[in-house]
Amino acid sequence: MWINLQKAMIVTKREVQDQFRDWRIIAPIIILTVFFPGLMNFTAQQAVDFVAKYGAPIIADRLIPFLLMVVGFFPISISLVIALESFVGEKERRSIEPLLSSPLSDVQLYLGKLMAVILPPLFGSYLAIGVYLVGVYRQVGWTPDITLLIQVVALATVQSLVMVSGAVVISSQTTSVRAANLLASFIIVPMALLLIGESMIMFWARYHVLWWAIFGQVIIAWFLIRTGIAHFNREELLGQELDTLNLQWAWIVFKSAFIGQQGPFPEWWRMNVWRTLKTLKWPILLAVLFTIGGSLIGSAQAEVFSIPADLLDWENLDKGFVSGVEEVGAIRFFSIQGAGMIFFHNLRAIALASLLGIFSFGVLGIISLMLPFSIIGYFTAIAGQTGLSPWVFLLGFVAPHGILEIPAIILTGALIIRLGLVLVTPNEQYTIGETWIRTLADWTRIILLVIVPLLLGAAFLEVYLTPMIALKLFSQ
Repeated sequence: MWINLQKAMIVTKREVQDQFRDWRIIAPIIILTVFFPGLMNFTAQQAVDFVAKYGAPIIADRLIPFLLMVVGFFPISISLVIALESFVGEKERRSIEPLLSSPLSDVQLYLGKLMAVILPPLFGSYLAIGVYLVGVYRQVGWTPDITLLIQVVALATVQSLVMVSGAVVISSQTTSVRAANLLASFIIVPMALLLIGESMIMFWARYHVLWWAIFGQVIIAWFLIRTGIAHFNREELLGQELDTLNLQWAWIVFKSAFIGQQGPFPEWWRMNVWRTLKTLKWPILLAVLFTIGGSLIGSAQAEVFSIPADLLDWENLDKGFVSGVEEVGAIRFFSIQGAGMIFFHNLRAIALASLLGIFSFGVLGIISLMLPFSIIGYFTAIAGQTGLSPWVFLLGFVAPHGILEIPAIILTGALIIRLGLVLVTPNEQYTIGETWIRTLADWTRIILLVIVPLLLGAAFLEVYLTPMIALKLFSQ
């Protein structure tokens, strides 16, 4: 690895020197490093003076750390533009052939380009943070807590790493700068939403939550870097001149992968469904660990957000729970309509989790699937606080339908993890697009033939069996 980094630095040095020769790159970095922190200092001073007139200093206390994060973010936004041109820009200018013909390996080339794009804007970000801190100290006497300063610097670093690694992946897989700029919206929009979320955290002064944001972005950055290295191919980069959208080819690949090896149904099931399930053993293990973690997180929240015991009347559950056991809110128990409502709700949940997983290497999908287990863990702990056995609670409210629904959720989580991991796994036989289409075909096959029947059975059990057992256990 050290040898790879040493040789990658050859490319990095060449790229950085080229960047510093281009005033169109240096000028924005200098402006955002010097002028923008000055503007934020002026804003901080005006905010402090304004809120002091009305006795609301807490607003300034929240605004100044937020502006510190913004000052660190803006210089690294330049890195996105540079990264999008890293490969495809040189290809259009026909200056990439000498670089690709060098004796450096694909990994060394990729890492060299990656570091060259990150270092100048990141240095500008650190410098802007320093300029802002000096200015705000001279104007209002504010100094950051050392932990907050470390968090802001770490956020600037990981945000730069996420944007650059994603942009370099786009640049290495597209054939024109125009296409790369259009695809950059898949980076800009999530990062903008993330910045809004981090801003809310800072205004609420929940700074400890920022560590989770930093940790999550480190994971995403690692996945993006791994994806770029896994699918970088210099021959393909030189040979491919035009991207074409061939839906017929995509459908043929998907259909072929979905059908798999043909034969009698038992043999087909063994070769195409059971074999796919066997390949999910490690993702299933990860999904189980995440669900257990979600349950533990939920149970821990019961100590923070407790429910008074007098609000939980277990002995008269039939009156408060179902009011005659016919209806609870919008869910009709002991009816086909209720089963259908629960079934389609669960289908929407796994579809949303899968969609989130596609755009986050499975991370957001797994987090969304952890939420039901967090709720179960929370109410199980609440039941224990009121003197009820948690095991009796699980037996009455979860186990009757959970015997089918929990395996379905775990299998869905395993499929989402597989959808994410396939992008970071090298595959010399197929392109990144064909690999993902084949994995999507496996996802569709397992969803339709295994998970949908499990969720359908769980819906009927939840409507017909779970209320009966819960009432029998808690209404005695």
